[in-house]
Parts: sequence; structure tokens; C-alpha cells
Amino acid sequence: MSQDLIFHDYTFGDKERKEMDHDGHFVLPGLLTADARKRLTDSLVHIESLLPEGKQGYEPNRFAAEFDSYLGSLIGHPQMLKLARELLGEEIRYDHCVSLNRPGGNGGIGWHSHGYSEDDARYGYVRIFFYVNGFDADDGGLKVVPGSHLYRDPKIQGRTDADLLEGWMKDKTHPETGKPLEIQKMSVPPGTVVLMWTHAAHAVTPRKQDSDTRWTVVYGYYKPGKDPGERWISPEFERKQIPGTEGIMSPY
Repeated sequence: MSQDLIFHDYTFGDKERKEMDHDGHFVLPGLLTADARKRLTDSLVHIESLLPEGKQGYEPNRFAAEFDSYLGSLIGHPQMLKLARELLGEEIRYDHCVSLNRPGGNGGIGWHSHGYSEDDARYGYVRIFFYVNGFDADDGGLKVVPGSHLYRDPKIQGRTDADLLEGWMKDKTHPETGKPLEIQKMSVPPGTVVLMWTHAAHAVTPRKQDSDTRWTVVYGYYKPGKDPGERWISPEFERKQIPGTEGIMSPY
């Protein structure tokens, strides 16, 4: 495991946790170190090079940590585990590492959410996004709906903003404030880390044709106790001895 720092100093205390629990996501701008950004870019370029030869059902982008040793080493990196445990508590499990690279001309992705423990809010699931070279709102940018996670709906869908506004969002309010839900479009600088609860509605705008690739990878961790569903991890990788991952690779 690389012991080099991947994060600069940051604060995630009660105030920050309250904001994340209210909005469903939290942004840590420029958190990644220059060395981590360089190594992540190299690894994500490597993943992209493997995609044409990828085996169906075991694609390099969906099982990214299994195809790149540096990405795999970050699963149990002390700073990564500290951040995940600040969100979930001491007992955590690893779920997946997925590359989300978006080259120029990529069409983005429509509105969606993910599931885990819909019936019991004590069990959390967080996605930790590394936006290595950042993004602008209109160029491979992340869109969110603050407060949507509190509905704990794993099947939020909307091809466009209009679809979401006229469909799932129609007449919905923030469960804590009573204010109408709104779409928020984000721009972030290079090296930004975004934390997101699994039930939060999110989407990505198309990448401009003449833009370079947006290098991104996401790691998923959860508090065990409920069925996590499909985990993008092979049996062989689950048994692999990766420093720092002791006790967090099995589903329960």
C-alpha cells in the first residue's frame, strides 16, 4: 500500500457532517495532493486502455481496482479509511471502485440514485468521488438535488432535468425544511473529492466535444448489516491480501 498522502489537510466535524446529512453530499475542493492526482491520472489512463479488450461482465471500468494496483491500494489507504469511518462509523465494508472517465463528446448520464437499507437509516452507504481534473457545470459537470437522499428512494430516474422536475421531483419538498426541492449544478476545481449518500439523486452533463477527458474514480463503502446487493468485486479480489483492507472486503 502506498503510504504517501493522498489528501491535503481537511476538516470534517459536526458542522460538515450536518451539512452533508442535510444536502446528501459534501464537497472537499482540491483535497487530492499533486502526487495523488498524477498517479490517479496514470491509473485511469491505464484503465481506459484496457476497455476495448474488457470481458463482458468483468469490465475494467467497473472493476477498476482489480485492474490497477494503485487504485487497489487506495481501498485500504489510512486516509481513505479515516474519511469513510468519519461518515459511517468504525465498522465499514468496501463495495466497489469504478472509473467514471468522460472523454470529450461523452453524453453524460441522466438522473438516477442507488440503494442500500431503504428501511433503516441507521445503515449508511457513501460514495467517494475523486474528480482528478475537476469539471465545469456545463462540461461533464455533476448535478444534484439537495435533500433527495432523505426519501431513501433507490429508483429515482429522469433522462433530462425536465423529466425529473415533471416526474419524481414534482411537488416534493425537503423533508427537513419543507422547501421545494431544487436542482443544483456544480463546478469544482482539480483534485476535488465529493462525498455522496447512496440515495441522493444525481446526474452528469455532457462533456464538450473539444474538452479533454474528465478523469474520475469513485469508491463505495457502507456500514454492514443489510444486504448490499450486487457488489462489483470478484471472489478472487475479495480474498486478496491488500494492506489496510483487513476485515472490510467481505460483505458482512
